[in-house]
Amino acid sequence: MASDKPEFPFFNFDVKKFVGDMKMPNVDMDSIVASSRKNIEALTQANRIAFDGFQAVAKRQVEIMRETMTEAASVLRGVMSTSPTEAKVAPEVLKKAFEAALANMRELAEMTSKANSEAFDVIQTRVKESIEELKALTAKAKGE
Repeated sequence: MASDKPEFPFFNFDVKKFVGDMKMPNVDMDSIVASSRKNIEALTQANRIAFDGFQAVAKRQVEIMRETMTEAASVLRGVMSTSPTEAKVAPEVLKKAFEAALANMRELAEMTSKANSEAFDVIQTRVKESIEELKALTAKAKGE
């Protein structure tokens, strides 16, 4: 069944009727509803960006774990096949593993930061647009 009510999942009533019943003169309900819809779309987009970023970080963590386990197994096989006098390479292996861990942590932090920044940019842009829309509605209501 089609409805002329704005489709907001958290509203179970007709916003236009509600405000109309309040007898608010010079209120452009279509503009308010359109602005609200844009706000919800921006939040949805920001959530999608944040979720995609989270998925990318989780996927990369799995890849890092797989690479680390493969490298650890390789190092262990190498250590097991060497004589005690050749076992002095351990500090180099530890240094390499530590540097790789730092690089991986930096990469994951950058991925997370990028996703958060992109999501914030969507919200920030929408807030600026909302302010401009509010200014226009206010001017229109005043008859300017």
